[in-house]
Amino acid sequence: MSTVREAAYELFRARGMTTMFGNPGSTELPMLDDFPEDFRYVLGLQEAVVVGMADGYAQASGNPTLVNLHTAPGVGNAMGAIFNAQANKSPLVITAGQQVRAMITLQANLTDRDAVRLPHPLVKWSYEPPRAEDVPLALARATHVASLPPKGPAFVSIPMDDWRAEVDDGDVRHAIARSVSGRSVADPAAVSSVADRLANAKNPAMVAGPDVDASGGWDAAVLLAEQQRLPVWATPAPGGGRIGFPEGHPNFRGTLPPAIGPLGQMLEGHDLVLALGTSIFPYYPYIAGPLLPDGTDLVAVTSDPDEAARAPMGDAIVADVKLTVEALTELLPQSDREPPEPLGEPQAPPEEDPLSPSTVHAALGDVLPDDAIIVLESPSSTMALRNQLRLSRPGSYYFGAGGGLGFGLAAAVGVQLAQPERPVVCVMGEGSVQYAVTAFWSAVAYEVPVTFLVLRNEEYSILKWFADTEEVTGAPGLQLPALDTAEIAAGYGVKSRKVGDIAELRSDLESAIPSSDPELIEIGVAPGMALF
Repeated sequence: MSTVREAAYELFRARGMTTMFGNPGSTELPMLDDFPEDFRYVLGLQEAVVVGMADGYAQASGNPTLVNLHTAPGVGNAMGAIFNAQANKSPLVITAGQQVRAMITLQANLTDRDAVRLPHPLVKWSYEPPRAEDVPLALARATHVASLPPKGPAFVSIPMDDWRAEVDDGDVRHAIARSVSGRSVADPAAVSSVADRLANAKNPAMVAGPDVDASGGWDAAVLLAEQQRLPVWATPAPGGGRIGFPEGHPNFRGTLPPAIGPLGQMLEGHDLVLALGTSIFPYYPYIAGPLLPDGTDLVAVTSDPDEAARAPMGDAIVADVKLTVEALTELLPQSDREPPEPLGEPQAPPEEDPLSPSTVHAALGDVLPDDAIIVLESPSSTMALRNQLRLSRPGSYYFGAGGGLGFGLAAAVGVQLAQPERPVVCVMGEGSVQYAVTAFWSAVAYEVPVTFLVLRNEEYSILKWFADTEEVTGAPGLQLPALDTAEIAAGYGVKSRKVGDIAELRSDLESAIPSSDPELIEIGVAPGMALF
């Protein structure tokens, strides 16, 4: 007979889930007893950072990832990061401790009195096994649920005395051996209908969303765009946690605006829009207008039934994005349409004083290696970075699709752990840093060589922009004086420095990016939104 703990680790091992992100409390210690030598435990000093690191790791590795949280208080601390992980469709298997079974009904200290309900509605499935013997099967189910499309977090609460209970080895063997796959092929008739509509359209266009990258459909989307000579837009930045099309490609036209009216205007003149791997659409703020121009139809391809059902317009196919695009391409002949007009080179920003974020991003682009990964949480300069860098490789960009701050700094550590051969640059505002600041400690403790580039503008620029949009005046709390990120990071052991001009920035980035240690560069920039 095996113990629950032994059976759980065998299950994790069989699934390749040997990296665990956690912050242990007293109710989690029995799970960590005699921690296996072939597993890696990545400690975060606060639960939101734990989930953020796991979120980045899961996305960059493509695999379900283990998270171990403290009981109710720890799960509460992590809820904002779980919100982001859900929006990012990250396959997290989240475990949390619970009081011993004999004291749950007494609501003894640290009892999670409603463990199953607490993480809702931010997880796909939530469970506390009624018997200790059910824990391995619950963990197996959580792993399958998290990994099936649409991927996302699943949660299991485990009483602390369950880990030493014995389980039937036969039951566990079956749980470990079985596999559950979830790539669905679209109805051939539906694909054929869309192919006919594309072939007969006079001026069709494509919108590429994050699930193009997540599904491995990057090359398929490029082939379809080239074959059909489609202009390609990226889904609006707030909901685009990943890039679904090479932004240096001649067919790429830019990023759609995130508001209803302007987005509809941007698609003017197109009689058919093929939207791949995106919700329709991640709007914010609210600016009224027609959802689509007159004479424009839309077809979405998504693996998420909820995305398909809630879309306010257009038709939808619920199926794997990569497989559907490949099927479309096979049915279509080479188009004789005129190729789309290239977007042109990035607009060169002036080297003014104070520096604009666009100038900083242009300098980053000058020295960024081709295989580099960007993790971004600089809301007021998101579009400037996208426009200057034109990232053009799969798996090169991660952004918190949920919009909650705290993703970037923590996720960058997880992304680098998952992709140790590729350099990772985390671009943040100094305000964003504070939401996950203890991730600096994890980067140092585990020698994770992320380069942190901090743009210091001494305000919440994105909120000032929203205030103007919403006609709000005199709102407090929008200034950020006296935040010295370089000093804070240095206190955690990160090699940190401040730079004052572009030449110094380029030189320091060239030195920091290939370094084997985490390093931080802080540079002052002009306040305000930067778009180009």
